Amino acid sequence: MIPLTVGEIADSAEGIILSGSPDVKVSGISIDSRTISTGDLFIPLNGNTDGHAYISDALKKGALGFLVESSAYQKEKLIKLSRAQFVIEVKNGLKALQSIAAYYRTKLPAKVIGVTGSTGKTTTKDMLNCVLSQKKRVVCTDKNYNNEIGVPLTILRAGPETEVLIIEMAMRGKGQIKELAGIAKPDIGLVTNIGQAHIELLGSEEMIALAKAELIESIPESGVAVLNADDLWTPNITDFVGSKIVTYGIADGDVRACEIDVDELGRASFRLNTDTGSGYVVRLSIPGKHNVYNALAVITIALQMGFSIDDIRIGLSKCRPSAMRMEIFSTLDNVLILNDAYNANPASMQAALLTLVDISTEGRHIAVLGDMLELGQASNEAHKQIGEIVASLGINVLVAVGKEGQVMAGSAAKAGMNSKSIITCLDSDTAAEVLKQLIVPGDVILVKASRGIGLEKVVKALVKT
Repeated sequence: MIPLTVGEIADSAEGIILSGSPDVKVSGISIDSRTISTGDLFIPLNGNTDGHAYISDALKKGALGFLVESSAYQKEKLIKLSRAQFVIEVKNGLKALQSIAAYYRTKLPAKVIGVTGSTGKTTTKDMLNCVLSQKKRVVCTDKNYNNEIGVPLTILRAGPETEVLIIEMAMRGKGQIKELAGIAKPDIGLVTNIGQAHIELLGSEEMIALAKAELIESIPESGVAVLNADDLWTPNITDFVGSKIVTYGIADGDVRACEIDVDELGRASFRLNTDTGSGYVVRLSIPGKHNVYNALAVITIALQMGFSIDDIRIGLSKCRPSAMRMEIFSTLDNVLILNDAYNANPASMQAALLTLVDISTEGRHIAVLGDMLELGQASNEAHKQIGEIVASLGINVLVAVGKEGQVMAGSAAKAGMNSKSIITCLDSDTAAEVLKQLIVPGDVILVKASRGIGLEKVVKALVKT
């Protein structure tokens, strides 16, 4: 982190220095007293607990000072804590964190890339990091740090040596991406696709498209908006773009893939075509034909940044998935597990099922599927459709978990799947016990649901066997 003075912090956060010198410099910012390093500023946030309760712990760990909210309980007592070199009063800790990060962004020389979309944004972010890190010093969104807290913290991790800052941006309501983009000020904006993820919060795909468009609307005229040419909503959001637009796709786009194939583990390869040439074969290390689109998005951005196709191909071939996103595990008795339990929506669920059947096996294809959350009124029909897809793909066994899982199970049976091949479970613990008795050597198992269902328990139980 580029050191900031107390004066800079107070000014950017619209705060008041209650004690200490404005010339004191901090070398890091943390919201977690457990991760404090010597020389840090501690910002207490109010969530499940009041962050002000941990100020003393942060100071003991080496924090130089802290922010305190005007309405904080026992504020006067906190101000007098003897270990603090400075105290800054602010109206709201979260808003202060965001304002400090927005100011800090203006000091960074890095090119900032914003990534959003209904599906694929995390995998695309990881792929992009793999490719760009070969030639550039990159700071990238870690884990699920893609919201109103995570984005500022990611920006504050960057330093003067950072050349590229990759920011994943989640959306849970209208105006949120606009707020995040206002903090990150991206030079390049990518929208992977528009789908039904979070439709419960926004009501329609049209509203989701408008919310995602807030990213590309923020791109300056000198920047680049990268869009999926094959997505049906792309023509509707291009009017929001005031910068250069570059597209990618399979049916259309400036950067295109053709001759797509998959290997025995479901990993895709394709021939790449661009306006400057064709004939390059790209091989992916992550399972799933749908990842061709994510790779094309990465290729498009990397080409805009001057990377050679050879460098891009090498980076993509080395990329590995984040935890619970198309991770492959093998058990001791030769059972292959495809762990995609981090999240789910109708589009990603269908893509994962197609990946499952693409994997060659002498055993059975088993789908362990749980509820897809935040679908609102579309939930019942969406789960019915997934059940129909399971039946149409000829998947050998369906283990349906959760309340909406029962809807999937009923729909699969109605669509012609043998009822003896359908097992329903109320929760992930039950599913884990069922799978332990069910699996045999050679089976391939897909595990997928929304995060709230906790299907990672199934993977943990099986990988130990």
